[in-house]
Amino acid sequence: MQVGGQTVLPELPIVNLAEARFECTFGRGCEGICCREGRPPVYPEEVETIDTNLDRFLPRLRAEAKAVAKRDGFLVPHRRRIGQRVMRVVRGWCIFFNQGCVLHQVGADEGDPYRYKPSLCALFPIQQDHEDRWYIRQKGFKGEAWDLPCLDPSQTKIPAHESLPAEIALAKRFDDEQKAEATAHGKAGT
Repeated sequence: MQVGGQTVLPELPIVNLAEARFECTFGRGCEGICCREGRPPVYPEEVETIDTNLDRFLPRLRAEAKAVAKRDGFLVPHRRRIGQRVMRVVRGWCIFFNQGCVLHQVGADEGDPYRYKPSLCALFPIQQDHEDRWYIRQKGFKGEAWDLPCLDPSQTKIPAHESLPAEIALAKRFDDEQKAEATAHGKAGT
């Protein structure tokens, strides 16, 4: 959010925000490696949104991905991650990857790049740990498994709070929704 010409981040406790560094170099050396073999979990409401709008995405897909999506759908039938079905991979790339994320491209054309993206993709590299604490994924932090240049703080001097304001705002929105839902369930149970 812009206030007086400066970016002001929403109040969201992020465990390692002070020291985290992040710079997405898509199109400037990285050609979407996070989408290579990536199988993000897709929550039921996200599946419904993508499925409802699938005809908008199909024309932008790679030919082989389009054929698979039409024939078999965009999700792997029996594989799950964090309890959710996962996105299908076609020839080593996320089914929705075509010189970038097709879901992101269509959403951006409509004014909201995160509109159709699964939450895990939209928030990257922000994530919650098992205790629901937010953190920035970084090489060497919390056992980070991906060895991506963008997750290596030695590869950039850009503080994550400067490079990720939209993602932090989105995480704040999700955090607020989680808290509201928890409060509603808590009150309903009393």
